[in-house]
Amino acid sequence: MAHTVLILTDEADQAASQVAAELAVRGVPVIRLDAADFPGKIAMAATITSGHAWAGPLTCGGNELVELSQVGAIYCRRPTQFQMNERMSAPERAFAYGEARRGFGGALAALGLDGRCLWLNDPVAAARAEYKPVQLAAAASAGLAIPPTLITSDPQAAHTWATDLGQPVIYKALGGFWHTDEGRIRALYTSPIEDPELLLDPALALTAHLFQQQITPKLCEARAVVIGSRVHAVRIDAASEQARIDWRSDYDALTYALIDLPADVASALVELHRRLGLVYGAADLVCDMSGQWVFLETNQRGEWGWLAGEAGLPVASSIADVLEAGPAWTR
Repeated sequence: MAHTVLILTDEADQAASQVAAELAVRGVPVIRLDAADFPGKIAMAATITSGHAWAGPLTCGGNELVELSQVGAIYCRRPTQFQMNERMSAPERAFAYGEARRGFGGALAALGLDGRCLWLNDPVAAARAEYKPVQLAAAASAGLAIPPTLITSDPQAAHTWATDLGQPVIYKALGGFWHTDEGRIRALYTSPIEDPELLLDPALALTAHLFQQQITPKLCEARAVVIGSRVHAVRIDAASEQARIDWRSDYDALTYALIDLPADVASALVELHRRLGLVYGAADLVCDMSGQWVFLETNQRGEWGWLAGEAGLPVASSIADVLEAGPAWTR
């Protein structure tokens, strides 16, 4: 009997729907749910005893959705936050949220121990890979070219570094998003530093900042979707100045084409994700005018759905292959 694949994501996730459809065609049982459904709609009754793993049902309205012991792969796409009962006070909701994360989330995470269940991606490895300094160190050790980079809270050190570099410099947020009022967020895009004197601003001392040499001029950029030992790459060309600085800021100015990365670059990307403990990652690269590919970052939940539509990227099939194999999957 085939194991069950659990997909954790929101209702509107079309990319997850593509993967679920691929699995359904193959006869692989799929359960799709969102963390926001626990504990309001979904209940868990997980048990463990000496010498055994976690087992028990996830239920909805009293009906069993899946038995935990039958889950052989978990695709953590983009689950939303747990929704706590509004009748509780704010401190009670905060406590309940933490208990849900450690209980519901912890029981699912434990399924990945001892090779019983494949996570795409393992929560602990995914959390560690969120750190850009970790990514850059792993990329350099895996043989990828990376831009000269400085992380600092010292304005004088930033000014000295940029001046000594003698090349255009950019600022990149280490987190990528700014949390504004009323729960809203906005993306922080790459910003050129027009004058190194700006780096002497005392406000830089208030937190850490990441500065990099800007790869300019550049031939093109690429998003490489790494799934185990497979690398699916799309060339991205930008037609606006805004998109040439950060293509995420102007999608309307982009064109796409399937490409094959040089074998050494593709191999190094696979090695990078192996070192990070990731089965999946969406890596962004720049190709300079000499033809050298430079690694910028990887996102363990990076989007790929629009690329599948724009360029015919076969990501859903490759992800389905891994999830179908489950614990038996090897790179």
